Amino acid sequence: MNVWHHLSIKRRILVLALSAVSLVWLFAAAFTYHDAKHELSEVLDAHLAQATALLVAQASHELTEIETEHASLPQKYSQRVAFQIWQDGTQLRLRSANAPDRPLSLIDNGFSDTVINGQHWRVYSTWDETLSLQIHVAERSEVRDELARGIAANLLLPLLLALPLLALLLWLAVSRGLHPLTHLTREVALRAPDNLVALDISVAPREVAPLIVRLNHLFARISTSIENERRFTADAAHELRTPIAAIKAQAQVAQGTLSELVGDPVLQNALDGVILSCDRATHLIEQLLTLARLESVSNAVLVSCPLHALAAEVMAELAPAALDNGIQLDLAEGDEVTIQGLPALLKIMLRNIIDNAVRHTRAGTQVHVQVLSQNGQPCITICDNGAGLPEEELEKISQRFYRPLGTQASGSGLGLSIVQRIAEIHHADLNFASEIAGQGLCVTIGFKGSTQ
Repeated sequence: MNVWHHLSIKRRILVLALSAVSLVWLFAAAFTYHDAKHELSEVLDAHLAQATALLVAQASHELTEIETEHASLPQKYSQRVAFQIWQDGTQLRLRSANAPDRPLSLIDNGFSDTVINGQHWRVYSTWDETLSLQIHVAERSEVRDELARGIAANLLLPLLLALPLLALLLWLAVSRGLHPLTHLTREVALRAPDNLVALDISVAPREVAPLIVRLNHLFARISTSIENERRFTADAAHELRTPIAAIKAQAQVAQGTLSELVGDPVLQNALDGVILSCDRATHLIEQLLTLARLESVSNAVLVSCPLHALAAEVMAELAPAALDNGIQLDLAEGDEVTIQGLPALLKIMLRNIIDNAVRHTRAGTQVHVQVLSQNGQPCITICDNGAGLPEEELEKISQRFYRPLGTQASGSGLGLSIVQRIAEIHHADLNFASEIAGQGLCVTIGFKGSTQ
């Protein structure tokens, strides 16, 4: 039962169809065999009766010449046919060489079955009143069985020969019939995770149409749910911006007033903490808004993006922060590499990666950025010579809200999640590696497709 449940629909249909055809053929063959065997028995019985009549006619003309002796038969039939001629029922006047001395049958007229030397015979007997002759003509039952087996073989042999061809034709027919389902499976399998467009039902057969309708309803519900979630995130982030900005402004005002009137360092530190918390909350809101916007750009129009120029712009923007933290930024010279993409998102991706290196490494760290083409594939590498991360941390680093152990700098844990999403939008591979060529952490962004 478990094996049957694991069979594909195509195999199930094939097994059922071949089984049904074979059973029908076997029933038809059995019926034909029994009917043919019955007809064959009647024909052979008629031959026995005809042979007996011929012997009676022969005996009536040549009775005086009949002597009690063995009559010879052609070699081909000598072991299959036998006969006896008895005078007055007691004197054996003539018999074939394979006939016994006793009567072949105990009845005077009609058909009977007998056993001679362990072999079954079919006997026809007749009594001639005029000549007082009892004639028995017998035929071995084996002859009939051989003919019946020949009929059975002729019936079954075509089935055995045709079954492989029939299986092939059924396989092709079933494959053709299930092509819409196969096409649907392939279409769903090749879809991007964010592609929730309804499936085309116009070309679907009647049996598959209900499944496509249900799938389209499911896609619609999922799309609505995602859109509601995205809208809620964006709305909540926008609503939080204003009160957090107000809290920060009030804290700054209080800080300025207290520094003039009181000058209490404890209160000053508390207000510094409030302002820092507001900055963190604002940064988190900006990251959430960025994630929400990224969910709706999958079908945006792509433009030509010079990667080296984009990297230079981002590094120029982050140069002041890097200088404050004692981080050295370095952009390697190289040929301009251009891809089709969204410049604003690519800058966000580069900014998040480089900003992480600036904020999470110690003073004196070097951050090296290089844009190159590897085997015709555009590639960007951002490497630093900081402390790096353990292997188990690298596997989790792009998860939302995840921050490696020991992280001192402020952050939301969403930066690399945003990087991962932008890489997915551009069909790029994102790879994190630690301690490569003596460096701490190296991020590689490999874009699929040739350079321009």
